[in-house]
Amino acid sequence: MKYSVGENASSLDAMRAIAKSNQARSLAEFEEALKTYQKELGDDIIIQSHVNDMYDDMLQNNLCRIVEPYEVVEIEHIAKLIDLPVGLVETKLSQMILDKKMLGILDQGAGCLEVFTDTADDKAYSDALQTIHHTSQVVEALFEKAKKLY
Repeated sequence: MKYSVGENASSLDAMRAIAKSNQARSLAEFEEALKTYQKELGDDIIIQSHVNDMYDDMLQNNLCRIVEPYEVVEIEHIAKLIDLPVGLVETKLSQMILDKKMLGILDQGAGCLEVFTDTADDKAYSDALQTIHHTSQVVEALFEKAKKLY
């Protein structure tokens, strides 16, 4: 593919705009850059793929940052804060939960996201399971020896 000098400058401007919005973590700036440089960013499949991945990562990071302080938060409130449609936010949160990138459930009846805190494994519980397993092995070994005696 052959580019003229003007196309190269425009492509560089597009990349700068995307990089600036990514550095600022601004979805609004990112979307504006996508609209402004639609031709430069949409013509090449590889660039388009990377731009889509960047947008997806930025959206996930912004959603995680927004819901972090909450235990229960309305999806509509999240959508207002991030300035995106409620349906898109709900779909993305659902995908993040299924991909285990976020712990929680969506209560669609109430229109809320319930965020779970990451719980550490209980050492006493795992030790008790290990003790039960070893005790079971000892009982089986004693049973086998008792069978040989009779």
